[in-house]
Amino acid sequence: MPYYVYMLASKKNGVLYIGITNDLVRRVYEHKTSPVKSFTSRYNVSLLVWFEVYDDPLNAISREKELKKWRRAWKVALIEVSNPEWHDLYDSIV
Repeated sequence: MPYYVYMLASKKNGVLYIGITNDLVRRVYEHKTSPVKSFTSRYNVSLLVWFEVYDDPLNAISREKELKKWRRAWKVALIEVSNPEWHDLYDSIV
């Protein structure tokens, strides 16, 4: 089963959110539809701008924790390597 570490943004260079899931389509959909009040719904963080896939949940959790400790500039640079325009990648995974 694949595990995903992902970053959402409110807009280009906007608020960022890092998460982990085993169902990326479902999880991003939940962020987009905001079924419950949360950080992502409060700040309208719903654009999938980056993700990585892992085979092992422990590696995915480790990567998520690592990214959460990174400086914002490093996270922005990571996004811009593969998605310089900050396009919403959700349509490409559905």
